[in-house]
Amino acid sequence: MHAHLMRSISAGVKLQSGNVGKVYPSLYSLQSRFYSSGEEADLVVIGSGPGGYVAAIKAAQLGMKTVSIEKNATLGGTCLNVGCIPSKALLNNSHYYHMAQHDFKSRGIEVSNVTLNLETMMAAKSNSVKALTGGIAHLFKSNKVQLVKGHGKITGANEVTALKEDGSTEVVRTKNILIATGSEVTPFPGIEIDEETIVSSTGALSLKQVPEKMIVIGAGVIGLELGSVWGRLGSQVTAVEFMNSIGGVGIDAEVAKNFQKILQKQGMNFKLGHKVTGAERNGNTILVNIESAQDPSKKEQLEANVLLVCVGRRPYTSNLGLEQLGIEKDEKGRIPVNSRFQTVVPNIYAIGDCIHGPMLAHKAEDEGVVCVEGINGGPVHIDYNCVPSVIYTHPEVAWVGKSEEDLKRDNIAYKVGKFPFVANSRAKTNNETDGFCKVLADKHTDSILGVHIIGPSAGELIAEAVLGMEYGASAEDIARTCHAHPTCSEALREAHLAAYCGKAINFG
Repeated sequence: MHAHLMRSISAGVKLQSGNVGKVYPSLYSLQSRFYSSGEEADLVVIGSGPGGYVAAIKAAQLGMKTVSIEKNATLGGTCLNVGCIPSKALLNNSHYYHMAQHDFKSRGIEVSNVTLNLETMMAAKSNSVKALTGGIAHLFKSNKVQLVKGHGKITGANEVTALKEDGSTEVVRTKNILIATGSEVTPFPGIEIDEETIVSSTGALSLKQVPEKMIVIGAGVIGLELGSVWGRLGSQVTAVEFMNSIGGVGIDAEVAKNFQKILQKQGMNFKLGHKVTGAERNGNTILVNIESAQDPSKKEQLEANVLLVCVGRRPYTSNLGLEQLGIEKDEKGRIPVNSRFQTVVPNIYAIGDCIHGPMLAHKAEDEGVVCVEGINGGPVHIDYNCVPSVIYTHPEVAWVGKSEEDLKRDNIAYKVGKFPFVANSRAKTNNETDGFCKVLADKHTDSILGVHIIGPSAGELIAEAVLGMEYGASAEDIARTCHAHPTCSEALREAHLAAYCGKAINFG
């Protein structure tokens, strides 16, 4: 711990950066113990999701004696077990099934009697999850990260107790503690989830059969992805969304509007500007009551075989022992930290979904790496404006930086460059022409302020925009960078060219 920071804490000075709560000087009677010689570990990481397992491995690589405490049977957290990874397996394979039914013939591929073996598709998903979670266990072993099973609870500034399933405990003494406990599904008041017919995202990844009708509460990222999966497999999907647009927080309004049209063309239905007021079972049918957000007198009842609740996630910060140490949570249950990810107890850190910022696996990973580098004496820096977001539907949607709405709100003068995939040679030959690339650049300096893509491989293409923004590139810089032909990346180049000089080469 740096001496100047310790002096500031002893004097009761507030940590100013980030969402930091009050400092409790009385806690720092413990500071003389921070580096006492009897401690068993340099770092204990609570949670082995994308943030936690990456942080643990990086810490071990930096020479720290590292312990990971995980309450679940397998490593990888929500992302690998019931989130990012299994959903992408289903998204990919359901897309192939949909292509075989509706697209192959136009490509000169004639198949007949195409049938869905849902059990095999689910097994392929499970095999992917098993391989990746097992891979983390192997990485822990090869990097000498010690794994302790149990619910990690902080029982002192230098102590974490693992609460085992059999009622026993294991106490680990440590110099530093990193909370990487992630998030959990936000419940919907008045609707009880059974994970069979009324399901969260977890249950929606393991349905035993394709429902004839599915209603999704929420048209954000998770709702759209899982709705797409079951829609491709044959379900009639209707998404009920309180907002008047789809895609969730951060998506550019023009992209969202185009996105909705594409999904509707694929068969997904939307009830925007509506809220769900309740749901009840009637035999094998679920009756879902909705009303207009603008006019509550306008009510409607929808029928479904499966109701998917996707109203977001909340930080998993309960029963961690925070209150006993004076670590107060904010109004959303998040743990306040400073720019070095320190809580008000300076040797206790937090990253990922349980702190402020977007709940994204890659955001948690980056925070885990720079946090432990900081503990080891290195610099700590993340530009949250350069954290990309991706929706893995088909076509994919991806963005980084500011939307047009952000720039208008902040009175920033900007220029727009767009290029449609219908004018891109690779997209045309692949028959994947829906969507476009959109670049927002500073009107005076030409620096890239935001990039938004809806189209083929958007999640891969956005990496170039992230790299450009991270290094302060202008639209001209990307426009003058040679891109291989024919590739979909040329559409991104042309959008930057349009932002830079007002005109693309291959569209106009």
